[in-house]
Amino acid sequence: MYFLVYVDDIILTGNSSTAINTLITNLNSRFPMNDLGTISQFLGIQVIHTTYGLHLNQSHFAQTILSRAGMTNCKPVSTPSHLKSTPSNSNSNAFANPTLYRQLAGSLQYLTITRPDLSFAVNRVCQHMKNPTIAHFEALKHLLRFLQGTIHTGFPLFRDTPTLRSYVDSDWAGDETEHKSTIGYCNFLGSSLISWAVKKQNAVARSSTEAEYQALATAAIETIWIRWLLQELNIPQLTVTKLFCETTSAIALANNPVLHARTKHIEVYCHYIRSCIRDNHLQVHHISTKDQLADLFTKALPAPRFHLLSDKLVSSSEATA
Repeated sequence: MYFLVYVDDIILTGNSSTAINTLITNLNSRFPMNDLGTISQFLGIQVIHTTYGLHLNQSHFAQTILSRAGMTNCKPVSTPSHLKSTPSNSNSNAFANPTLYRQLAGSLQYLTITRPDLSFAVNRVCQHMKNPTIAHFEALKHLLRFLQGTIHTGFPLFRDTPTLRSYVDSDWAGDETEHKSTIGYCNFLGSSLISWAVKKQNAVARSSTEAEYQALATAAIETIWIRWLLQELNIPQLTVTKLFCETTSAIALANNPVLHARTKHIEVYCHYIRSCIRDNHLQVHHISTKDQLADLFTKALPAPRFHLLSDKLVSSSEATA
C-alpha cells in the first residue's frame, strides 16, 4: 500500500533529505511524535541498510509460520509448487482442521510482501480456504517445506534511475477445474521490483490471444496508476513505459483498433490498453518466453526455471529495458 503526504505544498520524495526534515518538522508541530531513528523493523518486516539501498526480509515471521504448522524441522524442497497439480477428485476428503489451514494460508499471503517467488503457490493455496481437503493441505505443506529451505531469502530495493517498466504473462486455461486462465504481472522502478500480482481471470478465455490480451489490460491499469503516483511524488516518467508481453498476436490486437468476428466478444474494458498506447503512456514490446519474468506468477515451474526467474526478479539486471 502506498501513502502520499502533503505538508505545506511540499511532497516527500525518496532522495530529498531536506523534504524529509521539513516533513518531520511540520508533523511534529501538529502532533506529538518520537524520532525512532533509522528504520530497522516495520510490521514484521526487517529492514537492512546496504551499500546499494535497502534489503527487506520477513525471516522471523516465516519462522513463526513454520512453528505454528509444526514444521520447523521439515525437509526442504526446491520449488513451492508441485510441477503437476493433484487431480481434484484425488484424496478429496475434507481436511480435519480447516481453521489451521486458513491461518497458515493467510499468514503466507502476508509473507508475499517480500517474497514474490511465493505468489503463485500462495494464490493457489488461498483458493481453497473455504473447504480445504487433505490434498490441498498437502500442497500447503509442500509450500512450507520450500519456505523452510529459503527462510532467509529477502527483497532488495536499489538506488538507481527510477524508470518504470512492466512484464505481463498469462497461462491459458491453467486452472484444471474451471479452465480459467491465470494472469501475472510485475512492475520495476529502475532495478527494484515494486509491485506484482497473480490473479485468476473472471471468465474463461476462448483463446490464448484473448487470455494474454486481458492480462495486458489488467497490467496496464496498474502501470498507469503507478505513473500517476510517481507524477504526484515529483518523479514524472519522461518516456513511454515499456510493457513486455510474449504473445505477438495479443500485441498486434492491442495496437490495431480494428475489431473482427474473433474479437467482438472480448469485454470492452480490455480495450483500455489501446487508449494507453494511443495516448503515448505505454508501448507493448515482444519478449521471448525464456526472458519473461512474469512467467513465475502464472504457473508451477521446474526447479531450474523457477530459480532463474526468482533470481532475475531481485537482481539489478535491466537487459531487456
